[in-house]
Amino acid sequence: MQPLAGPDLPHTQPRPMHWLVTAAALAAVVAAASFVQPPDATATTSGDAGTGRQSAAAPDPAKATFPVDCGPHRLDVVTKASGDLDGDGTAETVAVVRCHSEAGTPPSGIYVLAQPADAKAAPRIVATLLAPARKLSVEDFALRRGVISATLLGYSTTDVPRCCPDVRTAVKWQWKGGKFVQSELPATSSTERA
Repeated sequence: MQPLAGPDLPHTQPRPMHWLVTAAALAAVVAAASFVQPPDATATTSGDAGTGRQSAAAPDPAKATFPVDCGPHRLDVVTKASGDLDGDGTAETVAVVRCHSEAGTPPSGIYVLAQPADAKAAPRIVATLLAPARKLSVEDFALRRGVISATLLGYSTTDVPRCCPDVRTAVKWQWKGGKFVQSELPATSSTERA
């Protein structure tokens, strides 16, 4: 290894003061970054600025009653996501539910919940995006910028074993014209029959 040319300069030797200045600068950058948010970021506050109106928290699916008959089994909320889906300034919650099972994958339902004006009241279902009666399962569920997306798993015939869905369809739902509109995403290798 070749030695460095020239004398050791004072500014090249780290001292405690250098570390303090570096730590303070890093703290300032982190603090500034906490104020920068993506354009679609939302937050729940205690009230809407300037209106005096209280913002409601996103509906809790654990407090909702879903139109799913699970017999002696409990209903599981598999996943959920919240956001302002219809542009009214209040958060809705989208919940994927299915009956609990120790084996297999029972069909799923996807429901949109809204919180009534009375914060103590149970959330109400305002839309059914996927009814369990369609006998489909859900994976890759997401909510981004008001668009709900999921991959629906199903069966091409009754001869296909219920353990192994052979049809995959990527779909999305978006609020348009006063209702949720479903559309299929372009076919890819993951949306064609296996």
